[in-house]
Amino acid sequence: MDAVRVALLREVLAGTEWLGATRRFAGALRGSVVSHGGGLLLVGTPEYEPWHLAAHLVDEAAWSGTPELAPTLVRHGARPSDPTHLAVGLGRLEAARRGETLLVVAPEGPAAPLLERVSDARRAGATVLALGPAQGELPSLAHEALAVPDGSELDLDTVQHLVSAAAGENALPTPRGRLRLRDRVARLAEHLTAPPPARW
Repeated sequence: MDAVRVALLREVLAGTEWLGATRRFAGALRGSVVSHGGGLLLVGTPEYEPWHLAAHLVDEAAWSGTPELAPTLVRHGARPSDPTHLAVGLGRLEAARRGETLLVVAPEGPAAPLLERVSDARRAGATVLALGPAQGELPSLAHEALAVPDGSELDLDTVQHLVSAAAGENALPTPRGRLRLRDRVARLAEHLTAPPPARW
């Protein structure tokens, strides 16, 4: 989903709780990785690996000038022969420490082995964020959770798009009057085509 589609989706969702919820969650994510200097670990379940979210966060990290948002994708089935960015296995969660952020994305409650690793990472000082089920142990382990229950208006993939886009925003959105959709899209296009901030 590109930036224009995300903007249109936000227009459709105006007035619902999703915009505020995804921005709050994204703010917690960005605040955690930036204040601690990075170290974002992203993990899913054996059946659901959040590849798409990882790619979008890498893009948002580059576009926003916030390299801390680029995650390390932790995979259940990682093999040493995989490309480097795909070869990080669950052992990485055991090495999680204070200052790192662990984002768990799961459409359903994760199984006990993953929950144990998440709990250990939290005890070691990592900040745990959860995106997925409203019930179960995962939300209670997380410092911040955004529930996407079955049967909600949005699915987990769409919520991930909103979260990643909001995490890459450099500032809170400016208050708006009654602008036409074309004006809003034009403003977004100007923001997206602006050169990245200078780094010295």
